[in-house]
Amino acid sequence: MPDMPAMPDMTRPHPFAARPVRDLLPIAASALAVFSAAFSAGARAQSDPIVAEFDEPSADRWNYPFNPTPGGRWTASTFGNEPGAPLFDNRDGQLTLVFDTGSQIPVGLGGYEILSVRLEIQNASDATWRFDPTPDAWSTFLPESDPLWTPDEDPGEPIELFGTGFRHGFDAVSWQENTPFGIGDPLDPSVRTAFPIDLAGGLAADVSNSVRERFDPMPWAIGVAEDVPTGEPVPYGATVSFEVDLARPEVAAYFAEAFDRGRLILTVASLAKVVQQGASFPGFHCKESPLVEVGAASAARLEVVVRPLPPTSSDLDGDGSVGGADLAILLAAWGGGGPADLDGDGSVGGADLAILLADWN
Repeated sequence: MPDMPAMPDMTRPHPFAARPVRDLLPIAASALAVFSAAFSAGARAQSDPIVAEFDEPSADRWNYPFNPTPGGRWTASTFGNEPGAPLFDNRDGQLTLVFDTGSQIPVGLGGYEILSVRLEIQNASDATWRFDPTPDAWSTFLPESDPLWTPDEDPGEPIELFGTGFRHGFDAVSWQENTPFGIGDPLDPSVRTAFPIDLAGGLAADVSNSVRERFDPMPWAIGVAEDVPTGEPVPYGATVSFEVDLARPEVAAYFAEAFDRGRLILTVASLAKVVQQGASFPGFHCKESPLVEVGAASAARLEVVVRPLPPTSSDLDGDGSVGGADLAILLAAWGGGGPADLDGDGSVGGADLAILLADWN
């Protein structure tokens, strides 16, 4: 015979068994009122988006092997090494930007919905590079004598935005703009302390040497030179803006982790072609520039729209969904504390009920 289903334990009191019906009526009325308010608002009461604007970075650094004044440069240029050269990183000149975000975005919440991220930098060179809004294959950066070389179908090289990774024992908290460039011979590839990363596949891969390693990274954004036609020289003072691709979950997670600790570090790079002791390439204003200090130029600007998420889960019974059992647990804890205190104010009440109903699935 098939096994009989287990009978419920009738000796265990229902959460409401010890509470008179008259005590539950105000809770039910409050639940209905809050339910209506929660769903008419269409969102959690405590999770309105925050628009955070940072007029300049907390720190910026021309991340280049022979920069004698890290953190003190007026401008920072981005460029590649000489195509085919065995020395330096392929993305040799980089701009590293640090934003301390805790003054505007609460830290330590554990959950953030990133709605938009926009970075702006200002061109500090005059018509030395051409606006290219599309990625270039790694093979276009090879010397033309290389059998794998492919022609670049459009003029110029894109200005790319990435996250930042670290080596030599540094991380996003300990790295500073005056941290040593790297450990080892600065002529060698892959020795820099901070470097641009892509997170495709969940791995923080250093993209500084994508040509040598023969892969095409996915920039988190490509700079758009405002009011400049594609392929045309970019004039001095033009704004270059980056709209971050947040459709990639690993990129959104990077920003959420940064806001949780209160410190965001980004890297601007390019494969602008150069020759030793020559050529022209992109350059951008840093916050230390006297022109920035008197308002005649702009350092990097960041605008973020982010929705902080409650630090606790409405799935109170841990079954993977939010439903009647979770509601029963919350009502049983009404007026007290514990896991049902979803907004963290010390007492289970209407605001917590609104959160649970908004999460209902």
